[in-house]
Amino acid sequence: MSFSVSIQIEDFDLSKEIAELRANDASVGAVCSFVGTVREREQLSASAESTISSLELEHYPGMTERSIEQMLKNASTRFGINSARIVHRVGVLQPKDQIVLVAVTSSHRGESFRACEYLMDYLKTQAPFWKKEQTSEGARWVDARVSDDQAMAKWAK
Repeated sequence: MSFSVSIQIEDFDLSKEIAELRANDASVGAVCSFVGTVREREQLSASAESTISSLELEHYPGMTERSIEQMLKNASTRFGINSARIVHRVGVLQPKDQIVLVAVTSSHRGESFRACEYLMDYLKTQAPFWKKEQTSEGARWVDARVSDDQAMAKWAK
């Protein structure tokens, strides 16, 4: 079993990360991964959108990793997964850049799918990151969306 978190400026290689996660574990029957990227446009309302030129992510070193590590432990207990890896980038990112990787292994696909979704919902709503978009209208801090909060709330049930 392997559970790891990396907060980094540099990009990541999905194939390499998955290969390392699966290495030496013959009980793995499923791998689920999610890669989040910077969008070029942000929907502000039903009739308005904004062009994003960059996204800046900040975090509190040490606190961020501990918070995510605790959520990995929760996912392990809750879903019975074999291993999980989260890579989250910080710094200034451009549209199409990779931001985040959540990868989970388990014996069966259901556990991997649920754990991956659970971890991503946590990252979107609870993880201590601060995000600022540079847009055509100027800079703005980004909060979790109502839909993100609703997605996280379903796990409380």
